[in-house]
Amino acid sequence: MKTLFQRFIKNESGATAIEYGLIASLIAVAIITAASTLGTEVGQTFKKVSDELTKTN
Repeated sequence: MKTLFQRFIKNESGATAIEYGLIASLIAVAIITAASTLGTEVGQTFKKVSDELTKTN
């Protein structure tokens, strides 16, 4: 029983998988935030261009 517990303590593969999962989720959140902000800015730019084109016609 003692050797089983020691082997369990030394096994870090589960912790590594959790760490990779956390890193991947943080990267995904950063990408979604950046894409959302960029999308809003691009939308505003197109609206400005559209408004200027409408004024000239």
